[in-house]
Amino acid sequence: MIPEPALPARPTPLAARLRELVAEAPEAPAVSDGDTRLTRDELDRRTDRLARILAARGVARGDLVAIALPNTVHHVATSVAAWKLGAVPLPLSARLPAAEREAVLAVARPAVVIEEPLEPSTTDDTPLPDVVGPSWKAPTSGGSTGTPKVIVAGQAACTEHVLARADGLRIDRDGTFLTTAPLHHNAPYMFSLMALLQGHHVLLMQRFDAARTLELVAEHGVTWLYLVPTMMSRILKAVPDDAWGGLGSLRTALHVGAPCPPEVKRAWLARLPRPEILLELYSGTESQASAMIDGRDWLAHPGSVGRVTRGRMRITDDEGREVPPGVVGEIWMRPEDAPTYRYLGAEPRARDGWESLGDLGSFDEEGYLYLADRRADMVVVGGANVYPAEVEAVLLGHRAVDDAVVVGVPDEDLGRVVHAVVRADPSTETALRAHVAERLSRHKRPTGYTFVDHPLRDDTGKVRRAAVAAAVPDRSP
Repeated sequence: MIPEPALPARPTPLAARLRELVAEAPEAPAVSDGDTRLTRDELDRRTDRLARILAARGVARGDLVAIALPNTVHHVATSVAAWKLGAVPLPLSARLPAAEREAVLAVARPAVVIEEPLEPSTTDDTPLPDVVGPSWKAPTSGGSTGTPKVIVAGQAACTEHVLARADGLRIDRDGTFLTTAPLHHNAPYMFSLMALLQGHHVLLMQRFDAARTLELVAEHGVTWLYLVPTMMSRILKAVPDDAWGGLGSLRTALHVGAPCPPEVKRAWLARLPRPEILLELYSGTESQASAMIDGRDWLAHPGSVGRVTRGRMRITDDEGREVPPGVVGEIWMRPEDAPTYRYLGAEPRARDGWESLGDLGSFDEEGYLYLADRRADMVVVGGANVYPAEVEAVLLGHRAVDDAVVVGVPDEDLGRVVHAVVRADPSTETALRAHVAERLSRHKRPTGYTFVDHPLRDDTGKVRRAAVAAAVPDRSP
């Protein structure tokens, strides 16, 4: 059973929140995907009917409802229908390979798996009895290992819990929210639903299109834009410098999910109407703590992901001793009060009440956090630590490179050395080697390059580094 979090004295169920929005402006757009558009009233009525269908399939309060649908209004509507029963939506990729899917389902054991859009088979759209579910979401994560786990949010399905962070994320009232990434990933899913509950028109891209993104911002007056560094880089390459003039409606463009190369960040800051529009968030799906920085602050502290804005963080060495500013160590987090999540299928990496997601970094004297890399990704070259993110940022700074992933490969002399898998024309290797040599110490430079013409990351910037490393040609003599 999903644990019951402590509730406020008079919690507002999410269904009641939606009814409030309907009462304010029933014909206002709630969610659209380019093909279908639902007003607030239409979404509320449809999800009452869908909830009755789920209930007929045996879904009850506290059950997990797996949603394996594409980025359409049906995905959002199914999540809302689950809330109306007190059930917990569990978003899954609609294209998950069979083996991975079965592994996730074995861990989650959902009451139902929704693989096709639910079509209302009842005309009964009267409001259901209000209920507050024990959690409002349960996204999955395989991390870099591919081992599935479900991360059940520690916040109940009530407005007070779900929107507690909305102001800090600048998800204010009644804007237009552009969802550019798949809803089976936690961040776009979480932010989209928070925006929906704040009265935004949630505009879903069924598939990310770099050139189309900024067109949608201009056409719909988008106020809040979700990004990851991979998208930011692709947009820069797809959109001419003179075609960035339609961003006047933007209040926030938030990026998350992976380190952003400094050249990419600076290019975005130069093109946005104001640098403070760009907001970077560092946190995990587990949400024990977070750090944040806007573009203006980043220009004063380049490379930082900001100061801690929620929860607590500290950095330690391998023996668990806290390290001074400027020293790289493992980042440990803890929430201020109540637990923020619970795993199904995994145990946290924990020590004395603190938890780690495996990230490495350092604080400066002012409390600004700088990420190094994930502990599991670090490459030890002849006893020296090399952080792939640093090397990747240099490679991505070359205009010929669409993407780059750096891995460690065995070396008879040094133990391991750096190898770069690059999405670029192989004819650029000489220029890339010269570019890297000007910017990195010798032990950090890739000793070998593999050139590919296929994507290395998904649209959220995630990469299965072990799979990339496995595809590197054998270098043994």
